[in-house]
Amino acid sequence: MPRVMTRTTTSMSCDDANMDAPTETTPLLPSQDAPKDKPQFLNETSPGRFWVIFSQVLIVQFIGCFEGAIMASSHPVITSYFGAARSASWLSTSFLLTSTAFQPLVGRLSDTVGRKPLFVWCLAIFSFATVWCAFAGSIESLILARAMCGAGAGGSMTLGSIITSDIVPIERRGVYQSYSSIIYGVGCALGAALGGIMAETLGWRWEFGVQVPVMLLSLGVSIVAIPGDIGLQGSSKGIWVAIKEFDGKGSVLLVTSTTALILGLATYLISSPGTHPIVISSLAVFAACIPVFLWVESRVANPVMPLNLIWNRPRANLLFSNFIATMLTHSILFNIPRPLYFQAVLLSSPSSSGLRLIFPSVLSSVTSTITGFAITWTRRLKWPLISGAVCYLFGILPLCLLQHDLPPILSLLVLVPSAIGQGFQFPGTFVAILAASEQGEQAVVTGTLLLWRNLGMVLGIAASSLIVQNALVRYLNVFVHGDHRDEVIRQVRASVKAVSLLEPPYQEQAIRSYESALRLMFACCTFIAAVSLLLLIPVKLPRLGSRKA
Repeated sequence: MPRVMTRTTTSMSCDDANMDAPTETTPLLPSQDAPKDKPQFLNETSPGRFWVIFSQVLIVQFIGCFEGAIMASSHPVITSYFGAARSASWLSTSFLLTSTAFQPLVGRLSDTVGRKPLFVWCLAIFSFATVWCAFAGSIESLILARAMCGAGAGGSMTLGSIITSDIVPIERRGVYQSYSSIIYGVGCALGAALGGIMAETLGWRWEFGVQVPVMLLSLGVSIVAIPGDIGLQGSSKGIWVAIKEFDGKGSVLLVTSTTALILGLATYLISSPGTHPIVISSLAVFAACIPVFLWVESRVANPVMPLNLIWNRPRANLLFSNFIATMLTHSILFNIPRPLYFQAVLLSSPSSSGLRLIFPSVLSSVTSTITGFAITWTRRLKWPLISGAVCYLFGILPLCLLQHDLPPILSLLVLVPSAIGQGFQFPGTFVAILAASEQGEQAVVTGTLLLWRNLGMVLGIAASSLIVQNALVRYLNVFVHGDHRDEVIRQVRASVKAVSLLEPPYQEQAIRSYESALRLMFACCTFIAAVSLLLLIPVKLPRLGSRKA
């Protein structure tokens, strides 16, 4: 009789032996037939009920992405209406700040309060805040409403991912992550594209108003369809009781430190000077809170962010590598299409710069979708992580060589490798870190991963901007010569649009300065891309189906 191959089932650690090597304890699931031995969905969820629940998760994710991106093109109309152009950036920053700060909190809370009540509350807050946006009577009121929108959107989107993990077996999680990737890409793209059109045709208040009926319908369906005990560990408790029991101090410290970091960096990006009082005070609060937060988390029974996620491999490797990938993605997106390379070096218009990103954006979404299905088919988790990190590394190297006299097609094609890398690494990391965690940790792991992704976005933009702006000052002083040197330097530093208006030879000198500053920034990105790859090489991950339930 043939011997049955078996595999040891353990908690995942980088110190384990090769996780793909068979041993003699637990039955080894065949590569293609394993999912057939398990129910299609967990928690006795029927296919019909699952699709009702999952459709609400996707709807909320679409609206959250749409809402988050809508200000990209509609803020000029809104700020002109209120006569508050200088407040434009805060319409997006307030949303980002609260959506990031509360993600890990709702993840941990959902273990004791329950997924359903917290999801319903977050969606209700999101709906109310969207109505508030539509009726806001001042720019200050609208900014506060956007902050509340961020809290509701961040919480409901995080809980949607957690609920999906509660119902979908990890062997099939990649497929449904592909569906989420599609919705994420479409939501962000339509939000950025349609925001300005809706604001100009329907009126800016209606760009919020049209979302409300869909949100209310989704709220009603969620109340009926989502099981009340899904993901609940023990008996359900009130929110404030749950906070006191598991980690109230840690929650407050995490929200405070995250808010202070994002507020300080956002103020720096908006107002430029690093000596701005808000920048200094916010970063001081962050520096003071983080050590206290780590001390508290090391001493509580149920921390809001377990320190083993950021200290122990393989999950720490996955977390930090994905954090770096997010930094790289937004360093590229912030400096290539928007203020700098396309507009300052190639002298493209803002609308033309945006159109140049359509192809790499679509390519990233398509790659992400294919990756999710491929993970489920191969049941192997490491290949998309390594593939993504390699694409980032070798995709950023050509960016160090960008010049204004390159053919236009080459300036577009150099964005392709990093777009493919994003498509590999983001869904790959999500499924891998869930597979390397126990089922009871899904909520807190999801919240922590999303928190670090958002922090990577903010830090990527802020750090790349800091490098470019300081390098630009140096290179302008090196390359700009002539009678009007000081005035040219002042104009170029004040606005990227000034480059296209300069007369020869000053325009060529300014372009060379921007090229050199960007080259230095991308050289720094190459270094941290190499760090990301080195973090992933030693990681050992299970094949899907070998994790303990």
